[in-house]
Amino acid sequence: MARRAWRRNHRRWQVAPEYAGAADLAKHIRSAPLVAQVLHNRGLDDPDAAKAFLQPKLTDLHDPLELPGCAAAARRIARAVERKEPIAVYGDYDVDGMTSIAILHACLKLVNCPVTAYVPHRLDEGYGVNVEALRSLMSDGAKLIVTVDCGVCAGEVFAEAGDGAEFIVTDHHALPERLPDVAAVVHPHLQSDGKTYPNPNLCGAGVAFKLAWQVARELCGETRVDETMREFLLEATCLAALGTIADVVPLVGENRTLATFGLRGLPAVKHVGLRALLESAKLTDTSLDAFHIGFVLAPRLNAAGRMGHAAQAVELLTTTDAARADEIAAWLASQNTERQKVERAIAEEARGMVVEAGLDGDSKRAIVLANENWHGGVIGIVASRLVDCFHRPTILIAVNGDGVGQGSGRSIPGFDIAEALCACDEHLLSHGGHAMAGGLKVLPAKIDAFAEAFGAYASDRIAPEQMIPALRVDAETTISSLGYNVVDLLEKMAPFGAGNPRPVIALRGCKLTCPPKRMGRTGQTVGMLLSQNGNTLRAVGFNMGDLADHLVGQETLDIAAEPMLNSFNGRTNVELRLRDVIWE
Repeated sequence: MARRAWRRNHRRWQVAPEYAGAADLAKHIRSAPLVAQVLHNRGLDDPDAAKAFLQPKLTDLHDPLELPGCAAAARRIARAVERKEPIAVYGDYDVDGMTSIAILHACLKLVNCPVTAYVPHRLDEGYGVNVEALRSLMSDGAKLIVTVDCGVCAGEVFAEAGDGAEFIVTDHHALPERLPDVAAVVHPHLQSDGKTYPNPNLCGAGVAFKLAWQVARELCGETRVDETMREFLLEATCLAALGTIADVVPLVGENRTLATFGLRGLPAVKHVGLRALLESAKLTDTSLDAFHIGFVLAPRLNAAGRMGHAAQAVELLTTTDAARADEIAAWLASQNTERQKVERAIAEEARGMVVEAGLDGDSKRAIVLANENWHGGVIGIVASRLVDCFHRPTILIAVNGDGVGQGSGRSIPGFDIAEALCACDEHLLSHGGHAMAGGLKVLPAKIDAFAEAFGAYASDRIAPEQMIPALRVDAETTISSLGYNVVDLLEKMAPFGAGNPRPVIALRGCKLTCPPKRMGRTGQTVGMLLSQNGNTLRAVGFNMGDLADHLVGQETLDIAAEPMLNSFNGRTNVELRLRDVIWE
């Protein structure tokens, strides 16, 4: 009899091959073979590298002088500080850009440098550096303008802006064929003396952190910084962690180190804005993980830019006025609530449009939708929701009052949406992005032609199996192998995220000891007790409430799940968080 999954479009389990050296690696790191298997799946076969991964240290951070352009940029900034030249920090309107601004702004404020922060309006100015903003900053007196998390593709913009100020670019996005002609370009993809930077996946906030570190060295006149700067840099890891996790860069290497120490420092952070943000989210004095960043704090910061202007979120991260910070944090919470409401409405409408247009049919490989009533600030999030639902690259276009459609797209693994936009360039006013996400501007009259071209491009390059979401499984194991100590070691692999997902295991032939039950206020969570060779474990599936109905009369299951430690009423037990279920 065919095996059945609990939903129509089940996942393809991709179980990692069994690692022959697991027992040997486990012996070296004093762990269990299951933990060694998971480390191997992350590319960590070397015992020293595995130990370093499980026990990250601040000394794992690379020297800022290894980062191409960092030395030259730091020297120029230090000279501006010494001369009291006004500096403007120009950043992107997402969390990575905001935290990048905040890090450099705080560093310069600490040494009494006249510094201002600037972030463009998402809808009015769009992504990246624009001439009008640069000229405005120069007219306000800025003699040095430093971009963070943007600018590497703005060579023509800098040239057009004139010579009223010098420019430094710090960025991490894809390099253009020709770099901007500016005082310095700091970028992890560049080479320095023929060498590449050890961490090409540094995010904008990570780049800003490294630059601030080197500026501190320049101002202190030696490799080691003074106590004031040291305390600043330690606290700046909290901002860097926010940017790193929110920008979904791989949480390995020094990204993992920044995220780990930033998360550890956040509960007791002294930074006025972060403190207010944590208090508004009721997360003070709480152990935090990547979930709290990605799904609680980052959405609040992003809500300002999505629903209006990110300037107030940047003010939150740069102010020293506690009362003002509390006021902004409360406003961000309300904006996020409004954003969620707008997002839900658009998502519901868009899902209906997909079905009505037949874009969920087996022969369709992409989704392109446009609407005059959609809010351009949230369509990127909704596009992600549609990808989760229909597992096709999706582009949503908001056609607003200026007569230009603004689009945001998300992709599936194996389909480079940035390349797809390049292939459809003739229909677009502008576009940009990377493999998994992109943005565009298009004239309304060109939307249909673009949708047809994009759909044709996707049809030629997406195989049918790519439209069934894959679930990477680290190992097949048994309930008896999931003891407290083993799962505790798996938890030590946190923070989890891109490049380091939470471990997923497969358990075959599990017995249901009693009928599954719906749980929670809405009944959308399912709980069950599983047994295998006399050992039992509790399993919980969020948003899987209907499993309780599907499994009536079933006895044996195969499950894919995330082993976790769950603390309740003073007791901590191993629990399984369900990812997928298959039965006869």
